[in-house]
Amino acid sequence: MSAPGRSGDHVGDAAPGRQLTGLERTIDRAANRLLAGKPASGARAVLIEAAVFLLKQAWACIFGALMLVVIVAARLWYPDDAALARNDAMTIAAVAIQIAMLVFRLESGRELWVIVLFHITGTVMELFKTDVGSWAYAADGVLRIGAVPLFSGFMYAAVGSYMVRVYRLHDLRFTRYPPIWATTIAAIAIYANFYTHHYIFDARWILLAVVVLLWAPTIMHFRIWRATLRVPLLLVFAGVALFIWIAENIATLSGAWLYPSQVDGWEFVSGQKIISWFLLMIISVVMVTWVYRPRRPDDA
Repeated sequence: MSAPGRSGDHVGDAAPGRQLTGLERTIDRAANRLLAGKPASGARAVLIEAAVFLLKQAWACIFGALMLVVIVAARLWYPDDAALARNDAMTIAAVAIQIAMLVFRLESGRELWVIVLFHITGTVMELFKTDVGSWAYAADGVLRIGAVPLFSGFMYAAVGSYMVRVYRLHDLRFTRYPPIWATTIAAIAIYANFYTHHYIFDARWILLAVVVLLWAPTIMHFRIWRATLRVPLLLVFAGVALFIWIAENIATLSGAWLYPSQVDGWEFVSGQKIISWFLLMIISVVMVTWVYRPRRPDDA
């Protein structure tokens, strides 16, 4: 974000090609009226920047947060003897959330393609992973493909939704971003390893090293309100992977799915899954760059 008073600078002002939606522009104008005249330095300025950052992150996470609410609510309050199976109810709720995101123009058509693609790649992997016993869903409902209820794909879509939304909300820029062709090859190799490691050598640690080599020099620049901060991109990747792992623990505690170690009683998801989410997130990052090419801080 940028300082108010400069032409075109707003709380959520986005770079060309990353414009805010209509609802977001309304929120942006209201936020700027509220923040106009606030201190530009000192403790209050820091608190304002922190508050805006948290609110933007919450807005970027809205799809995933709503999905998590649906999962927890279904566990706590949905009746076991309902005519509509719990998994089917969650699928219908997920579809309703996605439709609402489009109706209220919280996602653009370009962004939707990334989300749909991630939905498909996630569902295909779910079909394989449940077949080999990596995890399992409750065997109820008719809105499913094999052993995979259709709501599962929306959980992957939630990750894609966060990625595309945070790109424009924070007007992300990058220094020393690796070539798209190289990151695309890495993403394909990561996706393939999720399948092949069941039959041949598990290359996750090699792939992790490749990711570190590719993105270690990259610095992400993100705007809050007046401040533009810089942070190593790998640190951001690790933070997001940790957050997803925490959400996964909530989802498994709610019974959305279970790992073999949780069948006889819930326990925390293995910390090694953070590495899996880290690598899976790389796939979504690369998909987003197909829509929003990484831009340097000095790009107009």
